[in-house]
Amino acid sequence: MYFNKIYRNILGSLLVLISAASCKNSETRQPVNNQFTSKVYPLLDTENSRWFFFSSACRPFGMVNLSPDTEIEGAWGSGYRYQTDTVKGFSHIHAWQMSGLSVMPITIYPENDKKIFRDFYSPFNHEPEKITPGYHYLELSRYGISAELSSTKRVGFHKYNYPKGNTSNAILFNLNTLLGPCKNSNGKLKHDTKNELSGSFVMTPTNRRPKPVTVYFKIKLNVPVQSIKQDRITKNYLVNFGNTVDEVLMKAGISYTSVENAEVNIQEELPDWDFNSCVARANEEWNSMLGRIQVEGGTEKEQRRFYTDLWHALQGRRIISDVNGAYPDNTKEHFRIGHIPLDENGKPGFNHYNSDSFWGAQWTINTLWGLVYPEIMDDFVHSLMQYYKDGGLIPRGPSGGNYTYVMTGASSTPFIVSAIQKGIVTDSLENIYNALKRNHMPNGIMGKAGYEHRTNTGGGLAYYIKNGYVPYPLPEGDNFGAHQEGAGQTLEYAYQDWTLAQLAKKLNKPNDYGYFLNRSENYKHVFNKQSGWITPKDINGNWPKNYDVYSYENGFVESNAAQSTWFVPHNIDGLAGLMGGKAAATDKLNAQFESAEKSGFTSGKSHEAELHPEYRRIPVNYGNQPSIQTAFIFNQLNRPDLTQYWARKVASGVFSDLSTKRGYNGDEDQGFMGSLAVLMKIGLFQMNGGTEDNPEYQIGSPVFDKITIHLNEDYYPGKTFEINCINNSACNVFVNEVLLNNSPIKQYKITHQDIINGGSIQLKMSDKSPAAISVQHKQINK
Repeated sequence: MYFNKIYRNILGSLLVLISAASCKNSETRQPVNNQFTSKVYPLLDTENSRWFFFSSACRPFGMVNLSPDTEIEGAWGSGYRYQTDTVKGFSHIHAWQMSGLSVMPITIYPENDKKIFRDFYSPFNHEPEKITPGYHYLELSRYGISAELSSTKRVGFHKYNYPKGNTSNAILFNLNTLLGPCKNSNGKLKHDTKNELSGSFVMTPTNRRPKPVTVYFKIKLNVPVQSIKQDRITKNYLVNFGNTVDEVLMKAGISYTSVENAEVNIQEELPDWDFNSCVARANEEWNSMLGRIQVEGGTEKEQRRFYTDLWHALQGRRIISDVNGAYPDNTKEHFRIGHIPLDENGKPGFNHYNSDSFWGAQWTINTLWGLVYPEIMDDFVHSLMQYYKDGGLIPRGPSGGNYTYVMTGASSTPFIVSAIQKGIVTDSLENIYNALKRNHMPNGIMGKAGYEHRTNTGGGLAYYIKNGYVPYPLPEGDNFGAHQEGAGQTLEYAYQDWTLAQLAKKLNKPNDYGYFLNRSENYKHVFNKQSGWITPKDINGNWPKNYDVYSYENGFVESNAAQSTWFVPHNIDGLAGLMGGKAAATDKLNAQFESAEKSGFTSGKSHEAELHPEYRRIPVNYGNQPSIQTAFIFNQLNRPDLTQYWARKVASGVFSDLSTKRGYNGDEDQGFMGSLAVLMKIGLFQMNGGTEDNPEYQIGSPVFDKITIHLNEDYYPGKTFEINCINNSACNVFVNEVLLNNSPIKQYKITHQDIINGGSIQLKMSDKSPAAISVQHKQINK
């Protein structure tokens, strides 16, 4: 029996050796190529995408995200869906809970003149289609029209080539229609001059965005308009150019404040009519952003997927302020136009944003933006604080200039604290702290469940403060919000409290530091020592009977107990202690990974698949946020080899596809999964979201031979930081030695200061794990 136990331990330790040794790497390793946009595959996962997922003719975080729509009903399964072969319009706004300005170039024949407002969709073929960052080309086979799309930040640029003949060439402005997450209504179009139009429409409220939002637009054409016709039934407009015009260029500037500002956006961003130049400038901007990280080695496929992931990390969250700083403020009872403070050059000091939740940002954009794009993180923090100045709360996911209360907790706190700890945000720290603190107290964001617009009950914060946990179910019921999952909420609040405590410590607030640090220990109150899992409990402190830890959303937000038990990123040592020590925690988590590997580490290939019974029972899900940190937990359990082994497995298994059928295997959520994939492939990760003093990066197993991060010198003193992987391959996933600026370090971690000072880290890779070999030798010697 004793021999069997030793034998099992040896086998467990050798598992990673055997698996790694059996790998193959027959593909050619790739050198550096500075045309980063050419490596982006925009069609990734487009068979499973949602309204705001797909991008083509847009700039990083652009107000305009111009692309063809093949499905237009609902926020899910809409927008550009690869398998649908019919274009229903080209629309300019694909954002969190927002849509609009849908146009369609058409040709009018006598027989379709009367019905064109209700029958204008056109099939298209993917074969001639061309898509690159900032550009989209396709052909509308019904009309024989070729359409080219590009944009600036706030202006869509269209180029339509019509067939020659006796047809009448036109553009349909579909201003009153269901479009993705909301209906566009009250659409109006005005003929200003022979070549110019203007108008507006209203994005009606949704159950997530509770107030209407007006979109204003200005249209400029390179040809005169012959006539405008409005349909009596649909209320939409047909802009006719006659039969002598073969090519039409159209600029469409948008604004959430006024037609005048829409025109200013055109004047400032797109004064000329050179379409090819606009495409080139878009490509240049994207190439510059993607080139902040240069990778060498890996296969061609790995490099293409890497830059596709990085591309996704730089979009989704959209600018809502005009070029002059005007923005829509919907945070109070009455709408107003706000104005961003101007800098010394008379330019807005930052951009204002529409954004999905920061739920899960601690393991994704916190690290990637904070390290590689600090100017973006700086912008977003100022935008979030502007919402506080206007409406009294820092949002966790604003839309249309207002709060949506999407998801749960105070998810913006780790994001903002991380920006401060990294030295990105240095001003008004007392004001920022007070704003964050308000979110963590009664009547703040933390006390609201998902989309809970009118009460402060669903978050269960009063119970959390009084009893140390959020009960499940809530005694008050669940008729006022979503995601009321007590154990999951407790874990989120505890972590977010810890991050706020770190800022209190930095600002020398010992009482607040102690208070929030004490609250951060509340995760212990939902740990069931008998079962060994984090488990929900009711208002009376009772654990549920016969609780199934693989039951989905049974006390946990978009996850199950097996996945969310590890959501204690601020105190892995404390969690391991509850489990019986680090060795026991390691065995538990490793067994979960072994089980999850059989299902590809995800709950199906799309977010909606998580709800299917056959996909709910996975113990680790890299298709959604709650357990995406788990591979790096091994680092803090003194088993970095298992972090390296499983992180490489996940990167190659979950984030390796280059197809329309798969890509993120779940909920990409505006750059979260793209960011995660980038971090796993460069081998850097932050367990607590970079919220402690001089934040720490855990070292994983980089996919590439050399990674060069070009640091933003406006924020950081160094120029570049290099990660060099010696003898790297698909087989050599283990890091045997770490050299920081040629000096050996024993632990598999470095600090933020180590990186931003510039320099390099050298990782000596092997197919054998030193930790596993050491365990093997000890067991044999016994």
